[in-house]
Amino acid sequence: MEKLSESDYTGKRILLVEDNELNREIASEILQMTGAKVETAENRKIAVEKVEASPKGSYDLIFMDIQMPVMNGYEATAAIRSLPGEKGKLPIVAMTANAFAEDVQLAKNTGMNGHIAKPLDMNKLNDVLDNWL
Repeated sequence: MEKLSESDYTGKRILLVEDNELNREIASEILQMTGAKVETAENRKIAVEKVEASPKGSYDLIFMDIQMPVMNGYEATAAIRSLPGEKGKLPIVAMTANAFAEDVQLAKNTGMNGHIAKPLDMNKLNDVLDNWL
């Protein structure tokens, strides 16, 4: 079984945006094993509202599912990018089953900082966390 690196992200805060309850629970558990505090949002509208209402520095990284009801991940990313100041510059990484090269490119074209495929590959997740936290 692959495991997360020994990196400790205690004090770091991650917003996990995922509409599927089981996927949200699994990803949240995995991310919490790093010591990071994980907040969740079950759709992009809630995610945008959480970022908008949060005090500066509340989140260090956002993992964004792409296919969700209410507002898809690309729309949510655009909405977050339009926020003033630091909030609009938060690192956003697509976390999606859409893993073709064009999906990765589309994520980057819409203002996302990275892309990770589901199901989660622990080595790739370690790389993303090391890069952004």
